[in-house]
Amino acid sequence: MNCRITDLRAKEVICVKDGCRLGNVCDVEIDTCTGQLCAIIVFGRARWCGFGGRDNDICIPWKDIQVIGEETILVCFDRPAPEPRRRKKGCFDGLFD
Repeated sequence: MNCRITDLRAKEVICVKDGCRLGNVCDVEIDTCTGQLCAIIVFGRARWCGFGGRDNDICIPWKDIQVIGEETILVCFDRPAPEPRRRKKGCFDGLFD
């Protein structure tokens, strides 16, 4: 089966380990020396209805892709743990310590 990058962008990526929907392919990584596709990139999830930015993009190595179907891509991938969010210091923090 031949597939174009534009075809990959329309496919949803699902992790088979936990059944989690990771999102859609937004980009690919190519080794320019060998011409091989190294990884697919999935946009990070939007935070707070899109107003809080989004999480880091997920880079899934090509070796972790199990199946590319008509509408989905199944991957066997250990997702990185989310980074702990730092709380910004407010003007009253430390006032009552």
